[in-house]
Amino acid sequence: MTRYVALVPAAGSGTRFGAACPKQYLQLSGRPLMWFTLATLCQVEAIDEVALILSPGDEWFDDYEWALPKLTVHRVGGATRADTVKNGIEALSLAAEDWLLVHDAARCCLSVPMVDRLLAEVGEDPVGGLLALPIPDTVKRADRDGRVAMTLPRQGMWLAQTPQMFRAGLLTQALSGELSDGVTDEASAIERMGLKPRLVEGDAGNFKVTWPRDLPLARAILEARKA
Repeated sequence: MTRYVALVPAAGSGTRFGAACPKQYLQLSGRPLMWFTLATLCQVEAIDEVALILSPGDEWFDDYEWALPKLTVHRVGGATRADTVKNGIEALSLAAEDWLLVHDAARCCLSVPMVDRLLAEVGEDPVGGLLALPIPDTVKRADRDGRVAMTLPRQGMWLAQTPQMFRAGLLTQALSGELSDGVTDEASAIERMGLKPRLVEGDAGNFKVTWPRDLPLARAILEARKA
């Protein structure tokens, strides 16, 4: 029987955020930011396991109460995102045909309907797919001086989000060797195999907390869902 496993790489240090702890542990409405990410994935009925992949040297996780069903913790994170995901897959007991949904720990405003939509549209796809947003704005390419070098056509342009959903066997192959060099998401590694992941329209609320200014927006979205 095919399983659905969510894998959350959380071995990064969050250096761009500039906080004293990795951004996944920043406080948001009284809980670590990452708690909301994990809680949502645990609520998705089709998902059998939510695997959190931490750095072996993580000093923060044990300071908090998680108590989430389906959650398993694996301290096998690597130096890069690709390494962390690959190590996480190796730590799990997966069949090649099992589905993996890799999701950013800092995308804490993910909702169950978003994940359900991804599962519905990608579940029978031979390649896999990802949540993404069509770009609505005019896109500019900058030069080295911070001036407009050119305007790019936005037709067909999408912003990649997560979860990104692929079969465990295929993703393991994609993240092996040179295919994973320099990739910033799983879909990029799949593309290097000559395959074309399916794009499933996501939601603007499913953004990644990257800068301190992002926290108030995340807090507002989560509070609005309680109303």
